[in-house]
Amino acid sequence: MKKVIYIVLVIAVLVAVGFKLTSNKEKMAANAAVAEIKSDAIPVGVTEAKTDKLDKSFTAQGNFAPEQSLTLLSETQGQILKVYKRKGDKVRAGELLAQVESNTMSADLATAQTNAEKAKRDLERFENLAAGDAITKRQLEDARLAAKSTQAQLVAARQRLTKTRITAPISGEINEIYVEVGSYLNMGTKLYDIVNVDKLKLEVKVNESEVLLINKGQNVKVKADAGAGQEYEGVVTAIAAQADPTLKFDVEVEVKNAANNNLRAGMYGTAFFEVADQRDALLLPREAIVGSIQNPSVYVVNNGVANMRKVKVGVVTQDKVEILDGVKPGEIVVQSGQINLREGIKVSVL
Repeated sequence: MKKVIYIVLVIAVLVAVGFKLTSNKEKMAANAAVAEIKSDAIPVGVTEAKTDKLDKSFTAQGNFAPEQSLTLLSETQGQILKVYKRKGDKVRAGELLAQVESNTMSADLATAQTNAEKAKRDLERFENLAAGDAITKRQLEDARLAAKSTQAQLVAARQRLTKTRITAPISGEINEIYVEVGSYLNMGTKLYDIVNVDKLKLEVKVNESEVLLINKGQNVKVKADAGAGQEYEGVVTAIAAQADPTLKFDVEVEVKNAANNNLRAGMYGTAFFEVADQRDALLLPREAIVGSIQNPSVYVVNNGVANMRKVKVGVVTQDKVEILDGVKPGEIVVQSGQINLREGIKVSVL
């Protein structure tokens, strides 16, 4: 009897185990079917495009340009005897850069000085003779003209000698040198490129609504993209009176460089124009933007499908972007997960 009961219990356990395995298999099959259905949909986070209050303050990007920059050309002829300043050296206005052979110029100056002194003495003698009617008025006039002519020649000779000493016309840094010791100069030979970056100009472009909010002399905060967040004080020095073909207005902001001149001409910078007023604007989080701010797009979700749209952006704040065109209020936009998306793909909202 016990043996029969034992057999029945074993059979009951086997039946229960078989039922459990069958149930689990059905559940796994169901889960697999659901996973297969959802496998085509990419999970994403979304946000709704909403109209909200936004400061009229705005930013504008541009490049730094030197306040002073020039290419120094030769104003004399002759061989270079000495080069005092080279590429990378800082110079002050009037500082000696190079010396050109000056023997010929010195001899010309000595001759011109002798001629001028002789003409001056001749004029004094002729004036005394004229007082006693010993010479004609024509002779006196010729003596005066000779004195003026030789004096002008003396001034020119002095200038030619002075120009053999090549000096810096502005303060700044030698950006390039084009000559060496022994080089022979002609009039107009390129000598140096000198750039002054003690002060820089940040040249930006703004639209027609923004230009109305800017005043000449207005203080502006400026940052260089390569400046590790360092902030500089800027002042608006010029505002274009006419828009360019893209309907943008040029605005020039003067920026005082740091003591070590870490700002360089050609760097990319951002100017922040602060305006104490607010307006309504259609806003999206910055992370919703696909690509760069210069060429922005977003993914709009419609009936479970993501479609890429080009958008036009306005003001960019720390965490928000103003959308001027491309998205309407109330539309659902992908905020996270865009890296896995492509045009027309199905999405599931997290």
